[in-house]
Amino acid sequence: MSEQQDVIAELGDAGVLAGVRWAYLSATTRALDMYSEADGHDVALLGSIRYTLFRDRLDRVFACERYAVRSGNDDADLDLLYDQLSEQDIQRMPRLDAGLVRRSNLNGSPGWACADLRFLLASCEFGKLGQLPWPQKSPTKQRVAGQRDPEPPQPSLFEGLELEETGGLEMLATGQELDLKTYVVAHSLDPLSQQVELIFGRARLNSGGGQAWRWWQNLLGTPPADGGRRSGDTQLPTGPDTVPDAPVRLRRPAEERRDDRASGEQ
Repeated sequence: MSEQQDVIAELGDAGVLAGVRWAYLSATTRALDMYSEADGHDVALLGSIRYTLFRDRLDRVFACERYAVRSGNDDADLDLLYDQLSEQDIQRMPRLDAGLVRRSNLNGSPGWACADLRFLLASCEFGKLGQLPWPQKSPTKQRVAGQRDPEPPQPSLFEGLELEETGGLEMLATGQELDLKTYVVAHSLDPLSQQVELIFGRARLNSGGGQAWRWWQNLLGTPPADGGRRSGDTQLPTGPDTVPDAPVRLRRPAEERRDDRASGEQ
């Protein structure tokens, strides 16, 4: 099996990828509900809110940080866990054992790890995930993108480039290995159409531009789990997937949004 098949199978069977999917759809739906151009909001604010809520939802579904389970009872502190979540979010939240995923930040960049596999978050302009410019990201993300390829040896990314073209990225890419195999969950949102993209993959340091991934897996290719947080056992496809499916639209009926607001006021 390829690395992609191994990693996706391991995280998919454990329910980790279902947790990531739930967290992003919950966060993005909530962010769009809060977003209002009429109130002076702009795209930068929407991106900040979406990122903050995504990080929060990941901690919730994986029982990390302030949502950590300390009593040994995975169903403890549900009031805190469900606070500010919609009824739909609560119903669809996967049930994962506390301790399955832990926080594993890298140089201050929020990360989550399952066994020896870690992932960080990266946002991108909608429709351009495939060409995400890693040299324009933080040094930490560049280092992640510069990890050695575990597949059979490939030609150097820097062959044919002049030294000044690489800007020191070759040294960065071949530097000390990370403590854990580190992947990236990349996400995007079109605020006008309210379409979203969400992928999991191994980043490729594209110093000369072009393809930003050694491989990626679309996480929006299957419907969400039913039955709520207590259902569990959600699996995602385990085969290779190098091209994302059509983006998911998050537009919600106006009546549903009004019902959510009304229930929150009671």
